[in-house]
Amino acid sequence: MSTVAIDRREERLLTPEILALAAVVILGTVMTILDATIVNVALATLGRDFGTSISTIQWVSTAYWLAFASVIPLTGWAGERFGAKRVWLSALALFMLGSLLAGLATSIAQLIGSRVVQGLGGGMILPLGQTLLGQAAGPQRMGRVMSIVGVPMLLAPIMGPVIGGAIVGSTSWRWIFFINLPVGLLALALAIRLLPTVPPRPTERLDVRGLALLSGGIALVMYGLSETGARGSLGDPLAVAALAAGAVLVGLFAAHSLTSAHPLVDVRLLADRRFGIATATTFVLGTALFGLLLVLPLYYQVVRGESPLATGLLLVPQGLGAMCAMPVAGALTDRLGAGRVVPAGIGLALAGMAVYTGIGPDTGYVALGAALFVIGLGLGATIMPTMAAAYETLSREQMPRATSVLNTTQRVAGALGTALLAVILQRAMASELPGFEGGLSEAARLASSGHADVRPALADAFATTFRIALAMTVVALVPALLLPRRHRGNSG
Repeated sequence: MSTVAIDRREERLLTPEILALAAVVILGTVMTILDATIVNVALATLGRDFGTSISTIQWVSTAYWLAFASVIPLTGWAGERFGAKRVWLSALALFMLGSLLAGLATSIAQLIGSRVVQGLGGGMILPLGQTLLGQAAGPQRMGRVMSIVGVPMLLAPIMGPVIGGAIVGSTSWRWIFFINLPVGLLALALAIRLLPTVPPRPTERLDVRGLALLSGGIALVMYGLSETGARGSLGDPLAVAALAAGAVLVGLFAAHSLTSAHPLVDVRLLADRRFGIATATTFVLGTALFGLLLVLPLYYQVVRGESPLATGLLLVPQGLGAMCAMPVAGALTDRLGAGRVVPAGIGLALAGMAVYTGIGPDTGYVALGAALFVIGLGLGATIMPTMAAAYETLSREQMPRATSVLNTTQRVAGALGTALLAVILQRAMASELPGFEGGLSEAARLASSGHADVRPALADAFATTFRIALAMTVVALVPALLLPRRHRGNSG
């Protein structure tokens, strides 16, 4: 074996230092994503304890996501200006402060404000962690590294209801937030020791205009999508106005970014063919697959009457499938290129989703679990390999801003997919049950009351929604087939 071949082989090895760095990033990241899904299980309990309406208590979740998404564009500039390690540690400390304040809250206003603090810290943790990993690993190992850090992104939404249901069922809801403190202290201690110190480099002043336009636009879009999904309708004037205003602000930011010498997020990165195609694939996949994550648990709870804890356990096969696929997909991406791996992953996801398009009120759990495992395989072989492909042609200096673009794209896509499928599901239920104008809670009450034909009709509504999700996933094949079919590191 030649010296060049040996060097290339060593360049692709995941060293102990990189694995330790990945472990720290995962530990910090998993709390921020878990916290979003754990809280959903406790919303009914919070509503009773604080004596407030459903529309108000929803802000405990919505406020977190708005803050989470709106701060992502700032991370690239902050990481360059102050050093990624320093900002990561500060973001984790801010998230922990928000967790402490949320656990101590004595009013709904305090709780919602604390969730904003949590979101401001949590939104920075994953992008900064990906930047540190990308700079340490280099393009030759990006597929495997991104697959490792993708584990919490796919497992946390599944484990959240399980953990949240267990906490709410056995102790006070306050421990949903307090549990972050010991985990966060461990993550801080390990990060201080293991995260590489990237010295801050002189950079341009903060693009305040860009920050106001993009963060404001993202917050309005996320709010509009959240309200649309919660109401299951596109007819709410406030939600439509928020979406329109948000789209205008994002458009103004794009024009500003193209003409500014030092934009907050450089949309000119999309001119890089690989990065542009990978970003488009991330958007379409995120819209289809993250929207699917909303519909799956609702089927078990609304049609089958399962508890949040049981629902979380029934979703475990998806996480297992993702865990099995991610290491293999990451290694294959590094060897063969994302253009071969991602379309195959989409094919697996489509095969699993096909089972759900014919779902009924009594479809066997074994068949559903097997199909969900296959969907998990597809998820594990698509999301992170696509992001890995995006980084391949970028320089070390471009990675912080590129990470902001990708994470912003993924968050907006997930919110869009969730809202779209929520609207489709609501309309499908109204079509299957003439005269029905209630929400999901009313549908669940009707299903559990034993009304004739309600459960089959609701199951048909879910099957219709799954068919739309499958069609959206098929669309993702278009940009996925344009991804590079040869890894950059294998060109020689």
